[in-house]
Amino acid sequence: MRSHKFIAYLYTLPWVVTFLLFWTFPLIYSFLMGFTDYQLLDPEYNWVGWQNYRSLFNDPEFIGALKNTFIFAFGTIPVTTVAALLLALLVNREFKGRGLFRAGYFVPSITSLVVVSLIFCNLYSRDGYLAMLAQMVGLDVPTNGFLYDSGTALYAIMAMDVWMSVGYYMLIFLAGLKSIPDELYEAAEVSGASPMRQFLSITLPLLKPVALFIIVINSIKSFQVFVEIFVMTKGKFDTLTSVYFIYERGMTTRFEFGYASAAAYILFVIIGIFSLAQFLLFRQRKEYGW
Repeated sequence: MRSHKFIAYLYTLPWVVTFLLFWTFPLIYSFLMGFTDYQLLDPEYNWVGWQNYRSLFNDPEFIGALKNTFIFAFGTIPVTTVAALLLALLVNREFKGRGLFRAGYFVPSITSLVVVSLIFCNLYSRDGYLAMLAQMVGLDVPTNGFLYDSGTALYAIMAMDVWMSVGYYMLIFLAGLKSIPDELYEAAEVSGASPMRQFLSITLPLLKPVALFIIVINSIKSFQVFVEIFVMTKGKFDTLTSVYFIYERGMTTRFEFGYASAAAYILFVIIGIFSLAQFLLFRQRKEYGW
């Protein structure tokens, strides 16, 4: 028996070593680095305590990046969640071409984010199709295109993110809908409940855990938005977000690893608080009151 346990521990050793080396060690090291003024090009560094954190909260660039990150998260999460739920309800019904409809909405979710961003760069350009459509319906179009104007750039990226993400979350909602027993709807119909009453009293309560899962993972993704910003605007035109700020301070010409590490941990705490609040808000009760 002991030899079997030893072999079992031996099999888990590669995972444990990988976890400690590439996850735990960087996590602790970057936390400690946040209390130093370490810069890659300067071998000398000092322990500065909370100075980096105090400087960050007085840094207009970082405050602006946080503001843009919150706008991105609070602007995309509700729209994506509601749109995904409505689409899931739609494709859960029987109609001709349902499979093609499902696939059409899911394809953007499995397409490379870089490729989608480059496509939307063309669509959002001054001579792009979206500008042409906007002009056809009488809407004002920025002179240099949607991505080169501070008033529209961030919202244009948010619209692309919603379009790309909604298919993935639609499938998760669809799996949740399939798990609801048909007997509940049959009993509700016998009782004379309207479709809206069935939706409010059966569908929504039973989809609560699924909705919580979607909102949490979508929140984490939204607070970590980076690729779209990197490809489409490089943080210009008021689209600088927290992760791009960290990248710019830590990995470009500045190489301020200590400052960037402190910013990363502030973002880590914000995501943790936001996720915990969602768990408390959507806490599942053991009984249902329909």
